[in-house]
Amino acid sequence: KICDDAAIAIGEALKTNNSLQKLDLQQNEIGDDGAIAIGKGLGNNEALQILDLCQNKIGPEGVKAIAETLKTNRTLLDLLLQWNEIGP
Repeated sequence: KICDDAAIAIGEALKTNNSLQKLDLQQNEIGDDGAIAIGKGLGNNEALQILDLCQNKIGPEGVKAIAETLKTNRTLLDLLLQWNEIGP
């Protein structure tokens, strides 16, 4: 399973990605640190259209970081975050 360390590397790769359109990371162990890194990677990404982060361990801080990125990201069409640790 992918944890925060791997998600941080994925976030770095997303910064320079210009071809990957769908990324399925569901059912892993990604927490806030990994989600924050992925969010940062999405800030410069101009290719990714679908990101599935369902069934991870992402909490409110990770979701906030991704939400901030959506202010500038113009290509992401589907963001799936069900079954994380976002709320009660």
